[in-house]
Amino acid sequence: MSAHGLLLYARSRALPVSLAALAATTGFAVWAAGALDAYLDPDRRVPVVALAPLLAAAVIGASLHTASDELDRTAVRPWWRRRLAHVVALTALASAMLSPAVAGHVDTFGPPAMLRNTLGCVGVTALAAVVLGARLSWLPAFGYVSAVYLASSGAHGRAATVWAWPVQPGPQPGAWAAALAAFVLGTVLYAVRGARPGG
Repeated sequence: MSAHGLLLYARSRALPVSLAALAATTGFAVWAAGALDAYLDPDRRVPVVALAPLLAAAVIGASLHTASDELDRTAVRPWWRRRLAHVVALTALASAMLSPAVAGHVDTFGPPAMLRNTLGCVGVTALAAVVLGARLSWLPAFGYVSAVYLASSGAHGRAATVWAWPVQPGPQPGAWAAALAAFVLGTVLYAVRGARPGG
């Protein structure tokens, strides 16, 4: 794709606004992590580790909207590569920006947990964009993470590490498996199908 083509693609997906929103999300995460005095107790970071990736995923989901569904579907070259690069690049950027906000405490709620949650939330959002459309793509991830955050305080055991992955400590294998599965499934389906038209 030429430089002009990349610029047009970026403008059609409102990527400059998305980048600014990701920067604002990072600023929020840094402020919140500092305000919680997490150095006293790393478990205080749970709201930041759950909410910041959710906000970043909502930003990425909004960028999946296009006003030219017909043009995308009738293009001479298939768009799956562009869509795949779009999701992967923004996810990598969001992960790189958010992870330092919770530096330290690798075994609890540090950068690994932030990275995992960013991947999982983006995956759920990308999947929702295929089913519901880009404008509502944030809704399932928001509902799921909120429900898990509220319901997981008494949840223990191996099964809880899978279904409650957004609020698990960093190295939990079940949580990583669930988040990676969501990311791969959502990203691949979005790359192949694109966002639901009109949504």
